[in-house]
Amino acid sequence: MRYLLNVVYLLLILAVSPILFYRRWTQGKYRDGWSQKLWGNLPARTGDAPCLWFHAVSVGEVLQLEPIVASWKEKHPEWDIVISTTTNTGLQVAQDKFKDCLLCYCPLDFTWAVRRAFDRIRPSGFVLVELELWPNLIDEAHRRNIPAAIINGRLGEKSFRGYSRIRKLVRPLLQPFGCIAVQNDLYKKRFEALGANPACLHDVGSMKFDRLMTDRRAKTVCELRAAFQLEENSLVLMAGSTHAPEEQIVLETWKQLRSSFPELRLILAPRHAERFEEVANLVKQNGCQLLRRSEAGQQNTETTDTEPTKAGTRKADGKTVLLLDTLGELSACWGLADIAYVGGTLTNRGGQNMMEPAAYGCAVLFGPNTWNFADIVEELNSRKACLVVEDQHALLVGVRNLIENSGLRHEMGAAASGYVLSKRGASNKTVSQLERMLGLESEAISSRAA
Repeated sequence: MRYLLNVVYLLLILAVSPILFYRRWTQGKYRDGWSQKLWGNLPARTGDAPCLWFHAVSVGEVLQLEPIVASWKEKHPEWDIVISTTTNTGLQVAQDKFKDCLLCYCPLDFTWAVRRAFDRIRPSGFVLVELELWPNLIDEAHRRNIPAAIINGRLGEKSFRGYSRIRKLVRPLLQPFGCIAVQNDLYKKRFEALGANPACLHDVGSMKFDRLMTDRRAKTVCELRAAFQLEENSLVLMAGSTHAPEEQIVLETWKQLRSSFPELRLILAPRHAERFEEVANLVKQNGCQLLRRSEAGQQNTETTDTEPTKAGTRKADGKTVLLLDTLGELSACWGLADIAYVGGTLTNRGGQNMMEPAAYGCAVLFGPNTWNFADIVEELNSRKACLVVEDQHALLVGVRNLIENSGLRHEMGAAASGYVLSKRGASNKTVSQLERMLGLESEAISSRAA
């Protein structure tokens, strides 16, 4: 079966190779890390220290590891930490956040690649963040008797339906895991229905709540405020993690509202880095001035004026659209917003993370397509801590109402931040489950007693 999968993977790569080459040529994707991905030539770990290998697919999963890694290093400083990612942006963020960890790409699921990767990393434990079931990767850990875990596990309705159709294939992949720490009881039941060992399933809550920023006066938030030339009392509408055509929808909404509320500022934060330039051009095509975060160090404001503007000489006024076109700053940027529109919800993406703006006490709005976060949306709705807008007109009406009714805006924000604070603690529970799986629980108890 292992070698049959190699053939299947090779055929799939051949089938999609034209797309890969096109994106590599036009978007700069898939250019790095092929030696690590195809051959498993990960950086070789030196020394005999125990090692915990975390695999986080992309940026979101990498960021979730911050409280876990910090807690593990505090409790077990003698352990090495390895973090692998699938995407280039995920690796970039990991390089910024985890400078004292060994960082690499995860090998593709070929037998030779995963075998060489395990030879070079020599992990004492292997941990997947959320869920990415690669048969050869999981089987290699099992063959070497390396304890494996899934943390912050989630199984949305769509994924669960898909896996249910191939349950006989999924069950052997879940059985080797000695720990599956999931975000809620519904996900726990779904994992069990797919064949996971009930004794290894633990409902610990979502780790995302633990790394959420809540302090609007934090250094990173203040740095962004200064870069974007925003006053402390600026009224800010932010649209974050957006996909096309959401930026156009929000731009048109903002332009209509400015006739009545000229003090309203706008921040756009596209979901994907490859769309930064596209959105910058979209802002200018709409006749708006633009200040990009990547150029804000020089306070360089791009305008549609014919008169040339020197970098650093023009102040970003109320007509200037602010564009967050950097990686790793989205969480802090939500701290500038009074009203927050969460992207991927007026498209068919299923929604992006609405917990970050909620943590700051923003008045949170999003579209109806939020199946990726159905349980969180249900909780926010029950607390009257969000507003669902069905279309562009509803967005306009909703934002206008929140501007005019500051009491409602503050009530929604307080309810949202209260919800986030009530859900914290999953990271500590997760670390405890990992310690138990690795046989470190008694050691941790002894050290606390001492």
